Amino acid sequence: MRLSIRHTTRYRFETPVVHALQRLRLTPKETQGQEILEWEMEYENAIPELTYEDQHHNTTTLVAVESGAQEVRVTCHGKVDTHDHAGVIGRHAGHLPLWSFHGQTALTRPGPGIRKLLKEIQHEDEDGLDRLHRLSATILEQVEYRTGTTNSRTSAEEAFAAGQGVCQDHAHIFIGAARALGIPARYVSGYLMMNDRVEQEAGHAWAEAHVEGLGWVGFDISNGISPDARYVRVATGRDYRDAAPVTGISFGSTSTVLEVDVAVEQQQMPQQQ
Repeated sequence: MRLSIRHTTRYRFETPVVHALQRLRLTPKETQGQEILEWEMEYENAIPELTYEDQHHNTTTLVAVESGAQEVRVTCHGKVDTHDHAGVIGRHAGHLPLWSFHGQTALTRPGPGIRKLLKEIQHEDEDGLDRLHRLSATILEQVEYRTGTTNSRTSAEEAFAAGQGVCQDHAHIFIGAARALGIPARYVSGYLMMNDRVEQEAGHAWAEAHVEGLGWVGFDISNGISPDARYVRVATGRDYRDAAPVTGISFGSTSTVLEVDVAVEQQQMPQQQ
C-alpha cells in the first residue's frame, strides 16, 4: 500500500526565544514492511542543525529556533510504501541490547492495578503470543479510549486506575505488563490511515513485544489488532519520551503546542509494465 502523509506541528513560546533547540523524531523508519519513497521537512522560524540516528535507530533532527521567534511551524510530508506482515517486524536491531527493554520506566512501571490484571490473565497452557493478544484485549476492555483525560506525563498505572486514556496510555500499560511477565517490550509512534477520514488531530501510538521465534511483534491495543499495511512506524523507544515527535530545551521561555494536523491517505500504485 502506498500512503501519502502530511504532518504539521505548530507550537508557541511564552516569550521571544533567546536560545532553543528542538529534537524532532518525525522521519519514518526504513524497516521490514516499510520503504520511504520521499520525505521532506519544512520549517518556519527554525533552522535544521544536525540529523543523526539515535540509540533506537530513530532518525533525529536537531533544529535551532531563530532568536526572537515566538512561534515555530514544522511540516513533514512524503510517501511511504507499506506491506502487511501481521505486525511482525522481526529480529532485534539497534544500538541497545534486547535486555534493555526488560526494565521499567516511570511511565510504564506497574502498580497494584496492573499487577492484579497480570494475575487475571495468567494461564499455564498459553504460549507467549496468545498471552500477549489476550493482554491487549483485556487492557482495551478495562481502559476505555477517551481523549482529553490524560497527558504525556500520565503513567501506565494512573491511566489504568482511571479506566480511561488514549493510545499512548494503552501502549504504556501493555509495555509495563509485558515487561513484568519477562517479555521485552517497546513503544512505537507513527501514523495510521483511518478508514473513515483523511484528516486527523494527532499521530498514533502502539506497542511491540519481542516474541521467541518471531522477533518484534506489534500490538495496537486501542484498535484491538496487530499493525497492518495502514500503519507507518516513525520512532521507537522504551516509552513515549524516547519516541516523542517533538522535544526540546529553551532558555528564558517554555513552549506550548498549539495545534497538530495529520493527513494520511492511500495513493494509487503505479501499474507494472
